[in-house]
Amino acid sequence: MEKLKILLPKGRIYENVISLFSGAGISIKLPDRAYRPTVNQDDLEAKVMKPQNIGKLLELGAHDVGFTGRDWVEETGADVVEIMDLGFDAVRIVAAVPNAIDDNMLKSKRVIVATEYEKIAKKWLDENKINSLIVRTYGATEVFPPDDSDMIIDNTSTGRTLVENGLRIVDTIMYSSTCMFASKTAMENPDKKKKIMELKMLFEAVLDARDRVMLEMNVVKERFEDLVKGLPAMRSPTVATLYGDDGYAIKIAVNRSEVPTLLPRLKELGATDILEYELRKVLA
Repeated sequence: MEKLKILLPKGRIYENVISLFSGAGISIKLPDRAYRPTVNQDDLEAKVMKPQNIGKLLELGAHDVGFTGRDWVEETGADVVEIMDLGFDAVRIVAAVPNAIDDNMLKSKRVIVATEYEKIAKKWLDENKINSLIVRTYGATEVFPPDDSDMIIDNTSTGRTLVENGLRIVDTIMYSSTCMFASKTAMENPDKKKKIMELKMLFEAVLDARDRVMLEMNVVKERFEDLVKGLPAMRSPTVATLYGDDGYAIKIAVNRSEVPTLLPRLKELGATDILEYELRKVLA
């Protein structure tokens, strides 16, 4: 089978994507100052590129799958297929101005806008009928106002950096996170499409497992019915008879966030010897 060619994002989102592959059993090793990692799967080939370039490179068809933010696909207008939203590095693309500038001032003057997102910015500015001049930035956009711009259009996760630089958000333009994209050419190839969807299945299993834990407990026969009725479960709990017919062993997969309130309740319902396990994959 022809190798599936994968584009990995250089920079801060790289580690999250590599961790996802690792959870799926796929080891990717990148030597220092290299751009072509080694992969422990013969049918996969990887290359590291800037997230800004990945969408368009997929569209051109030389690569099959890539991982980048939805914001950069929108910015570059890349014609690609979104396979799944991984939810990593979630940000908002916002328009922000110095606190001294009110909304009326934005309509009464030509506004200098600093941004890495020229196309996204132009579309929003045109829609809001703001007379503007866009200045392309290459990082550290938030330091431009007030001396070198009246507004920035930038990504933010918490908004804290904007506040620290004396800026306020006037609008949220879009939401973005790291997604898995595929080229249309790859999705038209039955073998490559099958492999892409298999990767998606593995990634979904890994992400689902991160949100869940396995609880194992024992219960005497007299408390069994009450305990089972009080259990949350993905389907039904796994139940086995204890040695000597002295009660039951029960296993359930639960949301990690439920554990702090669930454990005291299980004790009240008669559960003993409660164990909590990490899960690696969950295939529902």
